[in-house]
Amino acid sequence: MIKTDQEMAVSVVDGVMRVRLPREIDHHSAVRVRRLIDEAICAHRPHLLRIDASGVEFMDSSGLGLLMGRLALMKKLKGALILCRPSPSVLRMVRLAGMERMIKIEQDQT
Repeated sequence: MIKTDQEMAVSVVDGVMRVRLPREIDHHSAVRVRRLIDEAICAHRPHLLRIDASGVEFMDSSGLGLLMGRLALMKKLKGALILCRPSPSVLRMVRLAGMERMIKIEQDQT
C-alpha cells in the first residue's frame, strides 16, 4: 500500500510502515500528516513505524508533538518508532526537547 499526499508518502510492507514527511511541518500541516499516518496505522497495525525526516526544512513544536503522539500510539500497539535521517533542523529540535532519549534515531535509511 502506497499513499502519497503532495510531498508526503506512506507505505506498508511486511508490518513495517514507512513515512516520508513533507518539507514543512507547522500547526496546519501537522494535522494533515497526523491524520494520514494514524489512518494507515489503524488500518495496517504495523510493528514498526519508520519516519523519514530527511526532507524536512522547517518544523515547529507541532512537529515534535506529531512525533511524540505517533510514538505513544506505536507503544500502545506494542510497536516501535524510528526517526530516520532527520534533517539538521529536525535533529536540533529533537535534541533540544530531549526526545532523543525516547525516540530511536537512525542516520542511514535501511
